[in-house]
This record gives sequence, C-alpha cells and structure tokens, in this order.
Amino acid sequence: MRVRYTLKTQPLYILLLALPLTWIAAWTQWNDVVRFLFSILGIIPLAHLLGQATESLAARTSPRIGGLINATLGNAAELIITVIALRAGLIDLVKASITGSIIGNVLLVMGAAILAGGWKHGTQYFERTQTGLSATQLALAVIALAIPTLFAQAIEPQHHAVEKLSLGVALVMIVIYTLGLVFGFQRARTHISHRESPTPKPHHAPPWSLRKSLTLLTLATVGIVWLSENLVSVIEPTVGALGLSEFFIGIIVVPIIGNAAEHLVAVSAALKDQMDLSLEITLGSSTQIALFVAPLLVFLSAFVGPQRLTLVFHPFELAALGAGTIIAALIAQDGESNWMEGVQLLGVYLIIALAFFFLPT
Repeated sequence: MRVRYTLKTQPLYILLLALPLTWIAAWTQWNDVVRFLFSILGIIPLAHLLGQATESLAARTSPRIGGLINATLGNAAELIITVIALRAGLIDLVKASITGSIIGNVLLVMGAAILAGGWKHGTQYFERTQTGLSATQLALAVIALAIPTLFAQAIEPQHHAVEKLSLGVALVMIVIYTLGLVFGFQRARTHISHRESPTPKPHHAPPWSLRKSLTLLTLATVGIVWLSENLVSVIEPTVGALGLSEFFIGIIVVPIIGNAAEHLVAVSAALKDQMDLSLEITLGSSTQIALFVAPLLVFLSAFVGPQRLTLVFHPFELAALGAGTIIAALIAQDGESNWMEGVQLLGVYLIIALAFFFLPT
C-alpha cells in the first residue's frame, strides 16, 4: 500500500526498476545500447532521490546555504560520471560534459525554472545583487577557461607549457571560488544583521529527518557510482551504434542525466515562488562546475586516468559558453523574471544543442 502511494505521488521512482535490469544486462552481456539506456534510466530516479535528500538538508538552512548545498550535492552525480570517464581516458567526453553542464544550468535548468515559475506566479522577484555577483563569477570563469585555449593555439607544439598553464589557472580558479563563498556568507550575515525588521517567513518542517536524508543520500550516491561505471563502459560502442558523436553525448546527454536533481529542485523552488533559491542553484551550480569541478578534474587527472586533462576547449564550446553567460546575465540583472524570459533561455539552449548535434568532430 505504501509502495503504491509512493509510486502515485513520485512516479519517477518506477524507473528504479532499471537498476536490476542494468545488473542483468551487464551480467548477461546484453546489447551495449540497451545497457547504456538502462544506466541512463537508473541514474534519473537516483539523482531525483539525491535531490530530495539534498532539499531536506537545505530546508534546515538559509536560501544562500541551501542553494550551496543543492548546487554541491546536485553536481555529485555528474562529478562521479566525469571522474569515471577520466579514469577511462575519455578526455573529450569529460571536457564536453563540463561545457554542457554550464550551458545546461544557465540555459536549460534556469530557463525551465523561470518558465514554470513565471507561468504560475506571473512576474517573480529575486535579490539582484547576489544574482549579479553569481553572473559576474560565471563570466570570470568563462574568461579563465578561454585563456588556456587561446594560449594553446598560439604555441601549439608546446604541450608541457599548456599543461603548466592549465594547472596554474585551475589553482587560481579554485581560490577565487573559495573566496567567493567566503564573501557570500559574510554578506549574508551582514545583510541579516542590518535589517531592522525582517519579514517573518512561514516555517516548513523538513520532509525527511536528518538521518533519513543522509542515509538516502549515501545510498543514491553509491547507486550512481555503480551505474556510472556501466554507462561509461558502453559509451564508445553506443556512439558507434547510434551514429552520435562522443562530443554530443558529453555536451547534451551526460549533463542532462547528471543534473536531473538540480532540474527538479530548481523548478520546484520556482513553482513555490522561491526564486532566490532557484537562481542560487542554477547560477551557483554553473559557477561551481566552472570554478571548482573543472579545475579539480585537472588536478585529479594527474592521479586518475592515462592522460592529463587541460583546460583547452573547442572554440565553439567557448562561443556557446559566452553566449549562455551573456543572456543569463541580461535576464538576471533587473531582479525580476517572467515566463517569456524562460522561453528565451530554452530557445537559445535548443539552438546551441542543434549546432552541437550537427558539429563535425
């Protein structure tokens, strides 16, 4: 009876059936495309479960800290997939997933959240200063990612110089990201202490206990690790069978699957008219991918995988990153949003996705 109620209220959990099917497919050596599909379907409900556990933890904190928790743990699924791909030597897939995550968060997830929230509530408002800071951090990250690429084109034969520059840039990016967190928390405390009469907000008890949230978060993470192993192991044969490029799978497929939790949490927050939290998740996650996850993968590549990862990207990837950052900043600068702006973000994402689909590799 309880299972029936859960499936009725959370129909996404029916995809958990993909877990035993993935195990059977791997054990019996089924078709690689089938294994790839089952792995993707299995990651989606686990990412959703991870997102619900994360939301329960975030409900105990402020929107700023809650957004950070959602962004950090929401990126866990994708970080797992990219580390496993890095260990398998799929460098192009890792780079493409970094780009796809940033574009996906600022265009697809943010667009879906603004569209859903705006359609339900009309014009929605959010704190312009914090959103502007996040957009500035993201623009800085795109510049940081562009420098090694331009440098590599200027001195193409000198690979060691490119690797050293990537390590240096990665270190600076992590420092900037850390200091940005410190500044954000300091500003949040100062803002609270200087408000003379803060408006009380209704208190909503977290849906899950702390113990249950941490337990399910751990189980979901373990499941995602196992499914990611299966996913990465069949990517190359799947690419050949479907006629898709590894580049397209990295740009579009992996980020959508890995960021499923953030999609749901950000849209859910917008539907509840919590735009500060929704934008903190989307912009915060993009900034974290660019300023922390990408540099972290550069350092990890020295210990994991057969080759080093550098911050050298395809020129069209940088163009897409720049375009996504600009339009997201323009929409976030006035402190309000409506459903049409969500449509615009989704439209840009669709155009970029089509371009990557037809881009020869």
